[in-house]
Amino acid sequence: MKKEYKKDNLTITWEPDKCIHSGICWKGLNRVFKPNSRPWVDVDGAEIGEITAQIGNCPSGALGFYFDREEKKNLTPDFIPEKTTIQVIKDGPYLIKGKLEISDSSEATLKNKVFLCRCGHSSKKPYCDGSHKRKGFKG
Repeated sequence: MKKEYKKDNLTITWEPDKCIHSGICWKGLNRVFKPNSRPWVDVDGAEIGEITAQIGNCPSGALGFYFDREEKKNLTPDFIPEKTTIQVIKDGPYLIKGKLEISDSSEATLKNKVFLCRCGHSSKKPYCDGSHKRKGFKG
């Protein structure tokens, strides 16, 4: 399922099944992303540039955007780091940033940032779904 929210020629997309609920979206731009409201995306809360920049911070790729049907999925040149890095987040997942292609038997997905499970409890393996918090993972 994909939900869409429109502002002028910008369409914000959200795929709830991909969302790991990291909170990065609303912590970074809570005038637009309001998890306790319905609809939870208020397209009038900020300028288009602020919104697209914040979407670029989405770790799971659940948030995306397009202008006039040209979908970006937060992989524009402004959002691609120059080198690939792997960071171990204390008591959490691996954060991998760079130009990434993640493949499984059914599809390949381009990303610029991904959180991979380190605790073993995620229901979305290899991706983190936040289970480490509920399970009290330390490491």
